[in-house]
Amino acid sequence: MRAPYACDPDTARPRLFAEEDSAFRSPYQRDRDRIIHSSAFRRLKHKTQVFVEHEGDFYRTRLTHSIEVAQVARTIAGVLGLDGELTEAVALAHDLGHTPFGHTGEDALHRLMTPYGGFDHNAQALRIVTTLERHYAEFDGLNLTWDTLEGIAKHNGPITPLGGDGPVTGDLPYALAEYNAVHDLELHTHASAEAQVAALSDDIAYNNHDLHDGLRAGLFTEDQIADLPIIRDAYARVDALYPTTDRYRRRHEALRRVFGVMVSDVIDTSRAAIAALAPECGQDIREAGHPVIRFSPQVFADLRRIRDFLFTHMYRAPSVMAQRVLVTEAVDALFPLYMSQPDLLPRRWQAEVAAATNDADLARLVADYIAGMTDRYALERHAHLTGADIRNPD
Repeated sequence: MRAPYACDPDTARPRLFAEEDSAFRSPYQRDRDRIIHSSAFRRLKHKTQVFVEHEGDFYRTRLTHSIEVAQVARTIAGVLGLDGELTEAVALAHDLGHTPFGHTGEDALHRLMTPYGGFDHNAQALRIVTTLERHYAEFDGLNLTWDTLEGIAKHNGPITPLGGDGPVTGDLPYALAEYNAVHDLELHTHASAEAQVAALSDDIAYNNHDLHDGLRAGLFTEDQIADLPIIRDAYARVDALYPTTDRYRRRHEALRRVFGVMVSDVIDTSRAAIAALAPECGQDIREAGHPVIRFSPQVFADLRRIRDFLFTHMYRAPSVMAQRVLVTEAVDALFPLYMSQPDLLPRRWQAEVAAATNDADLARLVADYIAGMTDRYALERHAHLTGADIRNPD
């Protein structure tokens, strides 16, 4: 049963370009389906989560991460009486704007784009679904509903001048400011409860799977995480129930309990926050002045300790840092090459190259192109254009 504060597809705000309603799918279902069928979503298969894509088939990519986020989000949304399709659409789209090589690639591209307005992956996701996906005859982008676009833009909270989540140059990231000028997403308010669920589900998913991937990669051991909060109790429970199980099953059983603690905590805490607010409609959630979907203070503090551990032992592990140096070199080489020789961009980009009136216009085209690359394609282009293959330096 849909709660009164949930977004209602029957009263969804209009798309930028008017379309006839589907006879058998809600507006939010159509949004979700368009995201799944987009080119940008398919490319997430070969984009880094933590490990560079070619390092192993087992590790999470942006695609598998996004699917896991959507699964968690749909579960939480169902318990809280929210719209599952909208929640899932935002969850599936939340990482569309990521560059190759994860946050390392984004850091490099933002630095290179600083003279031209910077680069922000969250704003780039909005740019992709409103401009860069070009498959429909009547419009650029996917023409998603206002509610889905709002969720993509501000699932992490309000975005205001000189604030928000991510690098901001001037008033707003240019990709966000450009679209908001023609379709006001009310950036000063919080997003819907559905979008807030997607944001917290992102935290839940990566906290869980980064532990899995870090253990699998041998960056740390079970003994090293044995005293971390939540994890300690999970392993103790498994050892009491299954004292003779093998270490792989023990690991999986423990980490799925860690996963369960996070999900249950968000549900219980959010229920209490919603009850305290007593919202009568979705707009009450947006104008609450604070998120209503959140962890309890204790679990939030516990997760901070886990994140600190992962930062030291995984995200800044020597092997990961060595890869960061190499892939930064690739982005640092590709950007000036395309800026100085825009004819190297694909043929279908050349009309926009010709229409660019200044360096900023060209830089944004180059950033769009590089940001859309997969890990493997960026490495292949770098090797082809420079003669240096960072995957096989010898």
